[in-house]
Amino acid sequence: MKKIINHLLFALLAAVSINSQASGGGVALDKAPIDLRNAESLQRGAQTFVNYCLSCHGAVAMRYNRLEGIGLTKEQIEKNLMFTTDKIGNPMKVAMDAKEGKAWFGATPPDLSLIARSRGSDWLYTYLRGFYRDDTRPTGWNNTVFDKVGMPNVLWQLQGQQILEVKKEGEHEVHSLKLAQPGLLTRGTESGGYDNKEFDQRVGDLVNFMTYMSEPAQVKREQIGYAVVLFLLFILVPLTYLLKKEYWKDIH
Repeated sequence: MKKIINHLLFALLAAVSINSQASGGGVALDKAPIDLRNAESLQRGAQTFVNYCLSCHGAVAMRYNRLEGIGLTKEQIEKNLMFTTDKIGNPMKVAMDAKEGKAWFGATPPDLSLIARSRGSDWLYTYLRGFYRDDTRPTGWNNTVFDKVGMPNVLWQLQGQQILEVKKEGEHEVHSLKLAQPGLLTRGTESGGYDNKEFDQRVGDLVNFMTYMSEPAQVKREQIGYAVVLFLLFILVPLTYLLKKEYWKDIH
């Protein structure tokens, strides 16, 4: 029995280690600004997802009418977000043909319905901000989180172009990203650097929506959970106490 328990514990620790390496790849991840109750952030994220992600990646587990759950009307969805279908009940399918995707990128771009659950919101947030120019790659781009990535930086016009700087500190190499060319959402500062706050917010909104997309019922599920806890504390527990007093009153 002891051997079985030890084997189970070893397997569990190994699984946690593998999952940690798969999610972070040894790179420190930045905290994603996730707030599933922020309807404006989710709406901006949905717009960014449709404009920049849906041309190559699909989200077949997400239907357009579920966007009403983030405060959008049917008319707003049909007018501003539906470019690959004319039926609001259809899933968010990719605009690009799968064979073309495989030919261009070496592999078919994955569906993003559950990417926030499989990779993690922090991983996505760091990954989407971690692209840099690399002329050795077929697309001209590489990534600090996903080395030798096949995906190009689709947000480069907003972010600008980053380069990877490698400095020697003793026996170790320190890697850092430097913005070499600003984008639409990056501004120059008085010190000669660039301010990425606006771009980071846009990516944060995108990741927030992708997190919502992976489980649209999460907020409602949590609300139901809170309601059940309140019911147990303030209704069922007092009733149970009164019932106990009534049942035992003749004995005590």
